[in-house]
Amino acid sequence: MVFAALDSSVRWLGPALPVLLMLWWRYATQAMVMAVWLALDRARGFRPRQPRFQALRGALLLATSVLNFVGLQRMPVAEFTAIVMLAPMIATLLAAWLLHERVGPLRWALVTLAFAGALVVIRPGSGLFGWAVLYALGSAATYASFQVLTRRMSAHDDPLVTHFWTGLFGTAAVLPVFVLFGADAAAQALAVATPAAWAGLVAIGMFGTVGHLLLVFAFRFGAASTLAPFTYTQIGWAMLFGWLLMGALPDALAWVGIAMIAASGAATAWLNVRGAR
Repeated sequence: MVFAALDSSVRWLGPALPVLLMLWWRYATQAMVMAVWLALDRARGFRPRQPRFQALRGALLLATSVLNFVGLQRMPVAEFTAIVMLAPMIATLLAAWLLHERVGPLRWALVTLAFAGALVVIRPGSGLFGWAVLYALGSAATYASFQVLTRRMSAHDDPLVTHFWTGLFGTAAVLPVFVLFGADAAAQALAVATPAAWAGLVAIGMFGTVGHLLLVFAFRFGAASTLAPFTYTQIGWAMLFGWLLMGALPDALAWVGIAMIAASGAATAWLNVRGAR
């Protein structure tokens, strides 16, 4: 729900606030919140054990955010979210390739079903979304890589320390671009921003921070295979928020494609649960 709220807020605030401002603030909030947390919890410290992988992880999540923030200005939230939900399927492919995890025939069939569902949503050649779909597909690819790397790092670095460094990397990487190319536009937009826009900007920072923090604790107390089905509820929340904030709902064919992607993900999660028993 939190990630759907983040995406919907970005889409809703797009006409009022520059993307660079929203992007920088999303990561600055995470860095500040986690800096205070770690300062109060001195036993953890700030130093990561794998700084190079921390930088790579931060770069992958930042790339995902850039693609999301820009792409959401060009596509409806529900359809964009459905395509991004290909990430677990892509992660399956990457895990088989990079981590040498075994992928059986049924899983390959489910991956194929998910990609077929994405084609139904996108409808290549229809001109429905145009080149904007590349943002969603790129986001799915970078987020899948982020998931695989996070899985690899989880045994080595404290997840809260990782959360801090991801926020700090994003803040530092976006800041010079924001200062050079977005500061004037941001100042002008904030000067005339409504209280709702200010509240939305604060919410973007908190949604991004809290969403990933909840994931940290969820994966600490629950198995990934158990938690995976809840990922696909994001599509439903995206539809709800898209309807409430923008009055947008997918058409009939998009519903079919979204159902194919969600069914593939749910079936994959069920296989994970069965395999963990």
